[in-house]
Amino acid sequence: MIIGEWKWLTYPAIAVAAFLEGEVFFIGMAALVSAGELSAIPVLLWGALGASAGDQLVFYALRGRARRWLDRWPKIEKLGQRFAPRVRKREVFAIFVIRFAPGLRIAIAAACAYANVPALKFTVLSVLSSLTWAAVLLTLVAYVGPTALDKLGLHSWVAAIITGVVIIAAFAWRGRKNRETLEASPDSTDVI
Repeated sequence: MIIGEWKWLTYPAIAVAAFLEGEVFFIGMAALVSAGELSAIPVLLWGALGASAGDQLVFYALRGRARRWLDRWPKIEKLGQRFAPRVRKREVFAIFVIRFAPGLRIAIAAACAYANVPALKFTVLSVLSSLTWAAVLLTLVAYVGPTALDKLGLHSWVAAIITGVVIIAAFAWRGRKNRETLEASPDSTDVI
């Protein structure tokens, strides 16, 4: 038993970690699901809650006074205004892709605020995106990866950890590529 009697604190910690950084802690908890230490449904729900809350904090903050305060910096205002037309054309896609766009999560949520995406629409799609994100990662790390790697002789939690490391590396690579695309061509349509 890895977690012990303080297991109940693990679930809210998943939400806090997903709120702050996203994948790394969540994937670690998915590995613990694979090892039988945590229950899949609470990990999924707490992870989705934290991820969605992080995206929504940026969105709602930039719809009010924080936006007016940030607009005092021309570079930030210009960035928000540049992405707003793209977001307006593809609102649903932009909101849904936030969880799967490392390196651009804050920028996309901010662009949605600048584009005046309806609050209810953003909230509903953010929750759905976060649930999808959590379900995909949890399924890959806790079930698909270990099942596939078991055929290669890697058993239990080791296979889940290997799967998680591969996913984290893929997200890090994609995040770097997203930032490079944004920096290389500020008007690129590859970003959103």
